[in-house]
Amino acid sequence: WWEQFSDVLEEMGFFPSKAEKDIWMRDKGDHYEYLVVYVDDLGIASKDPQGIIDELQGKYKFVLKGTGPIKFHLGCDYFRDSDGTLCFAPKKYIEGMIQTFNRHFGKNPRGYQSPLEKGDHPEADTSEELDLEGIQLYQSLIGSLQWVIQLGRLDITTAVMTLSRFRANPR
Repeated sequence: WWEQFSDVLEEMGFFPSKAEKDIWMRDKGDHYEYLVVYVDDLGIASKDPQGIIDELQGKYKFVLKGTGPIKFHLGCDYFRDSDGTLCFAPKKYIEGMIQTFNRHFGKNPRGYQSPLEKGDHPEADTSEELDLEGIQLYQSLIGSLQWVIQLGRLDITTAVMTLSRFRANPR
């Protein structure tokens, strides 16, 4: 599918970015159009995205679902602010993580004012090691938090990376 779609994009005048082969560009003279491919999801940045959609569906017979302004993609909410600027935030993804935490622990996680709690030294923890189910939950929570960092929550990087050091043998 990817090879066929790549051939179509090239025929349409797009070329892949040198930095990332799944980001496609097309020079329109006074601006560039961008098309991002993630497995079978597309993101289009263009003055006329509907024109690209119409060409993919009409001329090339691709079946596209959920076309229209981007609202949610790969765990991130997209919205426009009062000035019309496109913004993104992983709000729904984080809300889902909080629900998962609550399901497992019966309460919501506590909020903190800084990336690391004062006086916290997880490397000095001598409590009992987690069982297999606990290890899997710990690794899942760390993986989810790492994705939140990728989605722009850089403020939690230090805490998550500190806790990530203990993925193989958490307590």
